[in-house]
Amino acid sequence: MLAGTAPKALPSLVNNCDVIFQSRTQAYREALLGCTIARIQDRNINIRLPYVDQGTNAFSGRSLEERVVNPFLQEKRVPSSRGPYLSVFRRSVRFDPGTQAGLRDKEGFDAFLEVIDYLHSIAEDAELNVVLKYLLHRFVQMREAADVPVTRLQRISLEQYDLLISGLLATPSGGRFPMLLVISAFQAVKDFFGLNWDITWQGINVADTASGAGGDITIAHNGEMLLSIEVTERAVDRSRVVATFNTKIAPAGIEDYLFLSGRPTSNLPPGSRLASTLPRGTK
Repeated sequence: MLAGTAPKALPSLVNNCDVIFQSRTQAYREALLGCTIARIQDRNINIRLPYVDQGTNAFSGRSLEERVVNPFLQEKRVPSSRGPYLSVFRRSVRFDPGTQAGLRDKEGFDAFLEVIDYLHSIAEDAELNVVLKYLLHRFVQMREAADVPVTRLQRISLEQYDLLISGLLATPSGGRFPMLLVISAFQAVKDFFGLNWDITWQGINVADTASGAGGDITIAHNGEMLLSIEVTERAVDRSRVVATFNTKIAPAGIEDYLFLSGRPTSNLPPGSRLASTLPRGTK
């Protein structure tokens, strides 16, 4: 998901999931995730029969939902209902066309049945895992698009800030967490001192040169650039600083440029400042 790529899946599965995940009936997608897991665990299960009293090859969809699926979705803060078997799919429901008449979103249920039939036709573990990965990808997309409320902490100690920031920086994020922390820090300075700063930043993996920006983050005042900031997880050595000066600092007339790196600088004398690597006379 961080790479911005979706798992490969059959066009029919993608199209049906488009309908299911756009449906206002959350039970369809939640029950579908449970059915996929059940199918992976036991091929003898008839996932069209989600109540154990429906036959010897039926399974307990509600138990799987309450013990696995719903706790997972809730823990990951994915928008979800209390459970499909408490809202839409009541006792002894069967996942077949006969159930459609009692449901409000018939189009969504038809798409749901299409995927159920597809799951039953799959014979290979690898193909079932593809379906599971694709469903999880769609849930991640929902989570990313959702407005998830977060509790606001009134007072945080320095020790708590240290734990929070250290934890974020230690978590692989493709550069997102370092950018978030730096932007937040400068925004806090701006708000605390009431500065009339205009803080802008580049998207992750967006080339600065193509957009005309001087760095990952730019701070300006009344249209005049005050500071450009490069946020990187790689080591910053002399060659990179000189290349940045030649391609960004000098052409744009930037007077103050800051590198923020998650790793020690290399090829620089101990205790030296990055500015010492720039051509003489540069601020």
